[in-house]
Amino acid sequence: MDLSSLLLYIPGIVIFLVGSARVRTWLSDIRSDGHAAATVTDCKHVVKKDRQGNEIFNYHNLTVEYVNPKTGNKETRALKSPSEFTVGQQVHLRLGTMGRGDTIMEMQEEPLIHPVITMVCGALLILLALFTNQHQDVRAMVCLSLVLIGLGAGLLLNYGSLKKRGLTELDAVITDVYARQISKSTKIVKGEKFTYYPVVKYELNGVTNTRRCIVNSSSKKDFLIGNHLTLYLDEAKGEVVEKPARKTVLAAGIVVLTIGILSGLSILSVL
Repeated sequence: MDLSSLLLYIPGIVIFLVGSARVRTWLSDIRSDGHAAATVTDCKHVVKKDRQGNEIFNYHNLTVEYVNPKTGNKETRALKSPSEFTVGQQVHLRLGTMGRGDTIMEMQEEPLIHPVITMVCGALLILLALFTNQHQDVRAMVCLSLVLIGLGAGLLLNYGSLKKRGLTELDAVITDVYARQISKSTKIVKGEKFTYYPVVKYELNGVTNTRRCIVNSSSKKDFLIGNHLTLYLDEAKGEVVEKPARKTVLAAGIVVLTIGILSGLSILSVL
């Protein structure tokens, strides 16, 4: 087997590993003892810059208290978060599993493709590579059709889940911009590259919240201080997300699912 044949396995392996890691987090989230309500008891801002003034670290050291659902005992945890919280603010804590530490459940975005679908598609891509190398074209096409059907169904599931949540708009104001350096200037590539993240403030239940958003841009001009940014509130869960149900996701899901079904039917016609 030559190198080009082995390279066909890489996308499937990577997607499968990413999906399996996200499945573990998803399973932790749905377990009754996988999360807990916590109270912020301390929050300190930590910023470290290099000699050129570029930020290396920018996060908040949090101390939270919560009742461990497994033991019933009150515990204290020190955590790092990109967002600022006020003392006394209630937060949701994801309890660590499989060696992972506890984390704050903030800005929980609905996954574009469900973790289980991602993992299954990764496995199908591995089989696709195997059948392609074995010149089993029909089985390879079946795998490809199932991948397309899975991706299309995943996009439709994302749209439906967000639509069902009934998100309401939440006005936020950009108060700062966090610049993360992604590459340095070299002899070959001139100029340093940065990714910019807006830091916003918004009112929720009478409390002022400060968060560094997930949305980002390669241009700082896209996030001018003082401009307004729309976030979205899930009132039932008390969660804030950045992206609502998008019609582009719905359209893409329909197209990909249709192509997958048609390709599957075309395979049946030649059997």
